[in-house]
Amino acid sequence: MRNISPLRYCHGLSAICRWKASLRRRFTSRSIQLPEGSPDDPPQAETVGGLGNRKDDLVNKIIEDVGVKPYEGSVKLIHQLRHRGFKIAVVTSSQNCAAVLRAAKLDAFFDVRVDGNMILAEHLAGKPAPDTFLIAAKRVGVEPSRGVVIEDALSGVEAGCNGKFGLVIGVARKGNADELRRHGAHLVVNDLGELVG
Repeated sequence: MRNISPLRYCHGLSAICRWKASLRRRFTSRSIQLPEGSPDDPPQAETVGGLGNRKDDLVNKIIEDVGVKPYEGSVKLIHQLRHRGFKIAVVTSSQNCAAVLRAAKLDAFFDVRVDGNMILAEHLAGKPAPDTFLIAAKRVGVEPSRGVVIEDALSGVEAGCNGKFGLVIGVARKGNADELRRHGAHLVVNDLGELVG
């Protein structure tokens, strides 16, 4: 099983907007033309939307068959925050968020989930725009200036800064601490377990 952070797991699995843009670039570079279709296309449709849904089905099957093993430090931090009465939201562009949280047995710990399904339904701008973090803060009832964003992606760190969040923590799992700081992280850790005390 691969370690996947429940606070930001989609980096390697699916970031819908980035994935579609990457797919379009690959098709263009190979002179492949595939109609855009829509997010509602069935998985067997030969469209970008259909291919995306086929990928989501495969990801969900892998999650179901193999499971996920969350980072231990992330789980400890989630437990500590919940024990201390903090409201917790998960923000991801992945449409597989619910399946991952269920597989990790962490779905009950999050008060709010802003995922790819909500992003599509509410036409929210993706990161580095702060929209997804702002709606999560609103739904847990906290002003952004009193909220904390924890991110391992540069675009997510930028989104936290763009949303004027009180604290933006970068997680440097790839040894990219300096880069996270340059993109606006107020604090950088290698593992969320460093925040548990």
